[in-house]
This record gives sequence, C-alpha cells and structure tokens, in this order.
Amino acid sequence: MTEFVRARYLIETALPLEEAAAVMAGEQSTGTFVRLPGETEELVRAHAARVEEIQELGAVDQPSLPGAMAPPPGGPGNERYRRAEVVLAWPLSNMGVSLPNLRSTVAGNLYELRPFSGLRLLDIELPEAYADVYPGPQFGVEGTRRLSGVRGRPLVGTIVKPSVGLSPEETARLVRTLAEAGIDFIKDDELQCDGPHCPFDERVAEVMRVINDHADRTGKKVMYAFNVTGELDQMRRRHDLVLEHGGTCIMVSLNSVGLSGVADLRRHSRLPIHGHRNGWGLYTRAPLLGMSFIAYQKFWRVAGVDHIHVNGLRNKFWEPDDSVIASARACLAPMFARPGKGYEVMPVFSSGQWAGQAADTYRALGSTDLIYACGGGIMAHPGGVAAGVKSIRLAWELAVAGRSLEEGAREHVELRQALEKFGKR
Repeated sequence: MTEFVRARYLIETALPLEEAAAVMAGEQSTGTFVRLPGETEELVRAHAARVEEIQELGAVDQPSLPGAMAPPPGGPGNERYRRAEVVLAWPLSNMGVSLPNLRSTVAGNLYELRPFSGLRLLDIELPEAYADVYPGPQFGVEGTRRLSGVRGRPLVGTIVKPSVGLSPEETARLVRTLAEAGIDFIKDDELQCDGPHCPFDERVAEVMRVINDHADRTGKKVMYAFNVTGELDQMRRRHDLVLEHGGTCIMVSLNSVGLSGVADLRRHSRLPIHGHRNGWGLYTRAPLLGMSFIAYQKFWRVAGVDHIHVNGLRNKFWEPDDSVIASARACLAPMFARPGKGYEVMPVFSSGQWAGQAADTYRALGSTDLIYACGGGIMAHPGGVAAGVKSIRLAWELAVAGRSLEEGAREHVELRQALEKFGKR
C-alpha cells in the first residue's frame, strides 16, 4: 500500500484554482513547464503529486507578493486574485524518509512560482515510516520533568542577561544567585555560544561548578541549557563537555544549523535538546508567505528536539496571543498514533513574561507542561531575584487553583510588587 506525505497550503493566485493546484503538484513532482519525453503515463501514475482538496476562500484586488502573474483580462471577476486552501499528497517513495528532502518537496520552489501572489504551508501529515527512521525527542515532557525534578507545575526559567558581555565567572555568579533563588531552568542567550569574552569550555566549567555545588547542598539540580550551536563536530564536542561536567541540557539555534544538524546532534546526544527558533519571523511574519508554526514544529520534533520556543502571551514581539497558544497546543499534540511515538515536546513560553500572564496561559492552554521563561519578570523584580522567582511560582499556583493574581497580591508581597512594577505594561 502506497504511503503519502500530505501538505495543506494557503494560496493566492491569478489562475483558476484547479489550474493553480495542478501547477503546484506538477512543479514539485513529475512535471515542469512543458511535457517531457520521459514523462510517461506510468511514471505519472506512480510519482505525480495529487491534488486532494481545494477550498475556495474568496478573492482580493491586489497581489500580496511582488512579481506574480497578473490575472487574465476578460469577464467580471477575472481581474482578481483568488485565495484557497489546497491539500497536496506525494508518494513517500518520491523523497524517501528524509527530512531535508521532505522540506525540499513541501516547502521548496513552490514559493518562487509566478502564478502565485501568496503561498503558505499550513500543516503537514507524515506517514508512520518517519517514526521508524527518526527517533524523535529523546526526553520530551516526561524526561525533562524527571531530570529537573519539577512536577505538577511549569518549569520556572530565565535567560542569562546581559545576552553577551559577561565572562564565565560573571555568568557563574549570576547562576549562583538564580539557583539560590529557586530557579528550575536557565538558558544561554542565543547570541552567546563561544565568544572570546566567554569561551564555551570555561563557561561550562564555571557554571557547572556552581550547579553541582548547589545540587550537593540542596538536592536540586538546576537545568542549564548551554548553547552548543556550531558546526557538526563542534556541537558533538560541546555536548560531550556538558555531559562530562554533569550538565542536563544543551541548546541549539534550529534555523542556524538546519534539520540535518539537529538530527545528527540528536543521534549523538544523551541530553535534552532545547530548540531555539530565533529567525522564525523570516518564515511566518508575512501572512501569505512562508509557513505556520503548526507545520514548522513538526519538522523539528521529528528531527529530535525536546523543547521548542513558542513565544508568550502579551509578548514583546508581533505575534498575537491566539497564535502562541495554538503553537503550544501543537507541541503537546501527538504526531503519530503508535504507542510511545507521539513525539510530544515541551513548549517554551518566553518574551516579556512575568507573573501576570500565568493565569491566561493556563486558562488557554489547559496544561502546566511547559517552561515559563522570564527575563525581566525575574531579574527586574523590585524585591530581587528570589522574589521574582517566587512571584512566578505563586502566580502559577493561583492560576491552577482558579484564583486571581490580585487576590494573591493581597496575601503575598512578591505578587504585589510584581503587579506594581509590571502591571501597567
């Protein structure tokens, strides 16, 4: 029985929709701009992409992208650009079980075709064969909770700030302050990996000395995601160094190292991989171009990340709250029906987060399976770092209990101070 990869798109086109969909299918499988001698009926039957669905959505008067084909002159309505959702399906045998070649197929030259003034990948559906070849997340939600020792609530996290400029010793001093404040998770900023002012090897040694000492004294080992982004051999070596020093997480900038880089690191790794999506706006900020996060995160889950950033409510970036929640839900939704192969990963909420978004986040997501990473919401808390951490934990306790932040602020100075400092933002 033939297995298929399916992809759903939003398109805008000057062509009749059936013709536009056929152009998409042909370009990304057996066809080109003209029929070829080797394009036999047998080959087409076995390998041509097929159009499974076209759902018309309306039309607009102006193209969303430059360089697109103009509508043909003629009758009423022909001057407009039609929009639709289109589902295409490819035989798996076209690309094999390969993430890089999957990406080339479902998100390749389609974006450059003149008949389209808008094209966006909305979702992908992969056959179970991908679960046979790619092991997916090694730790995911449950493994992250086990290593961090955090149950029944989100991991409260933060980011090393300033992003760059701190020495290894200064970074370690900050980590000591955060660990003593009760933090669960710390990550390198994506801008800091192995700069001359903060060499990776020295940073790992200094930071892990602090974390291990704190764990010996308290029994709590803070999870620190060291940024290992680099060439393949560098990432493997950096992973090994973190493991050797007793670290429990590594971080990688997904768009910088690519699918093959992440998949290679996953095969090598014995630690959770914290996936940072910096550069994500390139793929999604234009509403009629790129891809949705629903599609994007599936590539990385199959490649093997254990955590992935989803932004946060009322964030400092452009993304609306409903998009953030949809992204987080997607991370927690199973990809494959096979037991133990759901490939669920931990969504990471960040960007301008403080105690004030906890209740809305919990109400919308309905889960505490997440990392709640606050920079200023912890570091800039008027009561200090420990008060900042406590304010986040208290906010989540209130959220799960169905109580308001204002109610909690009457009982806890940490919440009252957070409201006074951040509540008008």
